[in-house]
Amino acid sequence: MLDPAGRVIMISGANRGIGRGVAECLLGKGYRLSLGVRAPQGLAESFADSDDRLIAETYDAEDAQAPARWVQATLDRFGRIDGLVNNAGIYRHATLLDDEEAPLDEMWRVNVKGPLRMIRAAYPHLKASGAGRVVNVASLSGKRVVGDAIGYTMSKYAVVALTHQVRRSGWDDNVRACAICPSFVNSDMAVGITDTPPEKMTQPEDLSELIATVIALPNSASVAELTVHWNYEVTF
Repeated sequence: MLDPAGRVIMISGANRGIGRGVAECLLGKGYRLSLGVRAPQGLAESFADSDDRLIAETYDAEDAQAPARWVQATLDRFGRIDGLVNNAGIYRHATLLDDEEAPLDEMWRVNVKGPLRMIRAAYPHLKASGAGRVVNVASLSGKRVVGDAIGYTMSKYAVVALTHQVRRSGWDDNVRACAICPSFVNSDMAVGITDTPPEKMTQPEDLSELIATVIALPNSASVAELTVHWNYEVTF
């Protein structure tokens, strides 16, 4: 396993839910963190015992210029980037026969183009790391089609495809990528779209441990996809 000491991980959407859980988990393991959120004011101070190993910067996934600014701020503070967790994402209900495409367009900008732009901005530094890691928080909706929310499903299929392209393009540069594909995770997003009791869902802290393991694996033990479910499902 890779030694976390000195390694710098960027995490988008780290103010709550999965992103917050990943930040707390990685901070506890000794990583240095750069958190990207819409409103970073006071966020760094909310992490106990950060010991100057954490910064919070403004990041809006719809802003095409935001990745370059966030990457530069991370380099200015820590001088390197070893990992990127693309967690920021949204859910909008868009079905096959909807004529209104604004929700679909918004999900495409945030869920797909956001991670793509972040990877492009961080890639030279992930390459320089010698053990760069990209973790894209996708979804089981990126692996199969259930329900009628095809817009969200399409965006998450695209995230899985993006992950595999990063693996292919980055292999010789020792950049490894993994698509984390959970079902419902106890977060604001999930609570708003399902009647599944929160205590039955996968908990953010448990998913975070899986993400931390993927980040720590050596170049010779790459995990391409990791599907995680709180319930039995025939497909998996």
